[in-house]
Amino acid sequence: MDLSYPLGASRYLVPFDPRQVPQFRFDVLVLGGGSAGGTAALRAAEAGASVAVLTKGELLEGNTRWAKGGLAAVINAADSFDSHAQDTLDVGCGLSDPAVVRQVVGDGPRALNELVELGAKFDRETNGDLSLSREGGHSHARIVHALGDSTGIEIQRALTKALEDHPRIRTFDRHFAIDLLSDPDGRVVGVLAANQKGERFAFAAREVVLATGGSGQLYRETTNPDLATGDGLAMGLRAGAVQRDLEFVQFHPTCLYIAGAARVLISEIVRGAGAELRDKDGYRFMPDQHPAAELAPRDVVSRAVFERMVATEDTSVYLHLGGLKGDPHKAFPTVSRICNFFGIDIAKDPIPVRPGAHYHIGGLAVDDEGRTSVPGLWAVGECASTNLHGANRMGSNSLLESLVMGNRAGKFAARAAIEGTASSLDHLRREPAQEVQHVVELNLDDLTYSLKSLMWREMGVERVGPAMADALERLTFWARAVQDLPLESPRAWELINMLTVARLTTFSALSREESRGVHWRSDFPEPAAEGFHTELVPRLANGTVAHVDLRRVPVLQTKLVRK
Repeated sequence: MDLSYPLGASRYLVPFDPRQVPQFRFDVLVLGGGSAGGTAALRAAEAGASVAVLTKGELLEGNTRWAKGGLAAVINAADSFDSHAQDTLDVGCGLSDPAVVRQVVGDGPRALNELVELGAKFDRETNGDLSLSREGGHSHARIVHALGDSTGIEIQRALTKALEDHPRIRTFDRHFAIDLLSDPDGRVVGVLAANQKGERFAFAAREVVLATGGSGQLYRETTNPDLATGDGLAMGLRAGAVQRDLEFVQFHPTCLYIAGAARVLISEIVRGAGAELRDKDGYRFMPDQHPAAELAPRDVVSRAVFERMVATEDTSVYLHLGGLKGDPHKAFPTVSRICNFFGIDIAKDPIPVRPGAHYHIGGLAVDDEGRTSVPGLWAVGECASTNLHGANRMGSNSLLESLVMGNRAGKFAARAAIEGTASSLDHLRREPAQEVQHVVELNLDDLTYSLKSLMWREMGVERVGPAMADALERLTFWARAVQDLPLESPRAWELINMLTVARLTTFSALSREESRGVHWRSDFPEPAAEGFHTELVPRLANGTVAHVDLRRVPVLQTKLVRK
């Protein structure tokens, strides 16, 4: 197939003249304040850098807050780093880098201890030891959690307080990052952002760290918050950064499914405690699919749930907690409270669940320090691809990765900023595009829903080539229409970012003519003989990202080549 895709995306979304907007200057600028961004900011500040943290919503919001599971770390004598690493490699289906896996797994206890030192309160046994649970893919109980299913909220609380208290960190919440700003040599030197009043500001920085989270809002069914629109991936692409393995999107198998309700994630720790998946007739189907039954890797469980829904012609399957030891209301208070609102008693009533887009495994390609292919630009967390997860993320490894890689990126970005030269935005200026006469007006909300529905149908749990090719044509058509509009609002910026990421994800999925991990194609149901990564390399020309060239990179040959 053709390995080049004509993207036709503008390098910058809006006009910019540094003389007409207020400017702030910092050593390190971090976009995002979750587990990855917050950790990076703290480490950079501790290393002596002046740091700004921009968040799209409030500082306490973001993907980390919604983490219902926990943090995987080897702290039990019966466990080992080798076991955790091997579990991660097995779930990664041949695409995880063993060196990266060992690095992240080995740093888990330190990352956990730093959170405890910040004041994060995790669940403990009566003897004071941290409580440990088991999730799918893990061979040992090694998941640390808070209030059963509220781990993300507790981690975010501790990080947010530390960010607000640090004297070298300044936070700017409710600031939408519109564009990464580059100098004539392509180095990222800052960000153009807008606050909730629509006022625009330029942030100059010697080093910029993207920690913008995921892109779950590309899908109609998702566990992600409204903020997760792939902004970091789209901004990084427009700045020329290489993207890796975008086709790998993980679907969580158990999202609460009630018409009109938000798709609340039912954490994997519920299944780890013994909850069973049954169909509408009460049949427990997971033992037929995998020896680990409900604790099989997430891709296996998601496909089994999807197939059972089709076979039984039902809109969901059902999670049964009646056989759990103890009181499930006390063990899982968040799930209990939400289900009770809809009249479901989790101790005796089945919970309707179905898969939902949960985690974008692919992202901006980075090295083991968090550097992208573009000078001055770093990426951590869900918007980055470190080669830890491979083709399928193991539960609770994402918080671990965010903390470990946030720590590394923050320290190395601070060092680069302190040793580097001051950034300047004075040479940057983008003239307004020629005004276009619009014949029709687009309904952005309707177009957004159509995009999300299309991605759910054609780029969901099960995929097939012809349908994805049709979807790519439709996405391209929509993108051209939106790009001709005056992009003057956060809703328009989000939509163009979503369309950009959706197009690239679909293009990458079409190019991977195999089934591996979370990427399952009915027309190519078997894995290829040799594993490979997909990398999308932007080609910038005449003020646009003219094309992205796709290259297939053999496993263990993914050393990042910087410009």
